[in-house]
Amino acid sequence: MGEFTHFNRQGEAIMVDVSDKKDTVREAIASGTIRMSEECYLLVKDGGMKKGDVPGVARIAGIMGAKKTSELIPLCHILNLSKVEVDFIFHDEICGIEARCTAKTTGKTGVEMEALTGVSVTLLTIYDMCKAVDKGMEIGEIKLLRKSGGKSGLWERGQTYGD
Repeated sequence: MGEFTHFNRQGEAIMVDVSDKKDTVREAIASGTIRMSEECYLLVKDGGMKKGDVPGVARIAGIMGAKKTSELIPLCHILNLSKVEVDFIFHDEICGIEARCTAKTTGKTGVEMEALTGVSVTLLTIYDMCKAVDKGMEIGEIKLLRKSGGKSGLWERGQTYGD
C-alpha cells in the first residue's frame, strides 16, 4: 500500500507537486449503472421520454463533467484532456443502463478522477431527466475499470491486487 501524497509533514492538505514527472499518454475507463422501473427503462431505450434524448443529453453532460473535474474535486490537477467519450450498454434483464466514460490525456498525472466524474455526471443526468417517471431509480457500481500510463503503468479491474 502506498503512502498518502496529499498531506504535508504537518498533516495539512496539499496539491501534489507533479512537476518532476514525465509526460506520458494516460487513459482511464470508469463505469457505473442506473437501474429503473421497466416503464422508465423502455421510455429511455425507445426514445420516448418527454424531456428528449436521454442518452444524448447525458453523454454531453458526462463529457462536460469530466472537463470540470478540477473544479469539483479539491486538490485535483487541471488537465488538458485530449479525449472524453461516454458510451452506454443497455441491460434489459435488470432494466439498467451502464455508462462507461473514457478519459485520455498526455501529461504528468492520471485521468482516473476525470473518468469517474464523467460517469457520475452521466448517471446523475439520466436520473434528472427521468425522475418524473421513476423517483426510485438507483445509481451504483461506480468504479474504475482500467487505467494506463505513468509510472505505475497498466492496471485493470480483476487483477489480484488493488481490487
